[in-house]
Amino acid sequence: MSLFEVCNLSAGYGDLTIVWDASFSIDDNEIVVLLGSNGAGKTTLIETIVGLNKVKSGKMIFNGVELQGKDAAAIAEAGITLVPQGRELFAGMSVLENLYLGSYLKGPRSKRADSLEFVFSLFPKLQERSQQKAGSLSGGEQQMLAIGRAI
Repeated sequence: MSLFEVCNLSAGYGDLTIVWDASFSIDDNEIVVLLGSNGAGKTTLIETIVGLNKVKSGKMIFNGVELQGKDAAAIAEAGITLVPQGRELFAGMSVLENLYLGSYLKGPRSKRADSLEFVFSLFPKLQERSQQKAGSLSGGEQQMLAIGRAI
């Protein structure tokens, strides 16, 4: 059984279908790249997976749980998140505050310390800069923070 599976997924906006019958699976520890030309439906597919667009038909299964029909908050709580291209950080808040904001959907407060420790093990620079304002980080450091917040 795959970690994540998309089966015959169709999605779009209103009456307009952008993605037709997409199917793929992702196994544990597998890296997948989604490639396509402008207007091919990449963003629509990703936004549908994270619950920002409704599934017109098909299934999305993550860890054995069907996700279609669930809202974005439930999908994020299940463990699927999106790191937007623009990073969407809270520039006036510290690195640590940004990471705390990302932890609210990740389970009980008692596990936040473990989550922070894991993020800091991946991105030691973030720990060094934990009290620094997110807006003053370099572009690469901001990307680390956006990924860490999603984790």
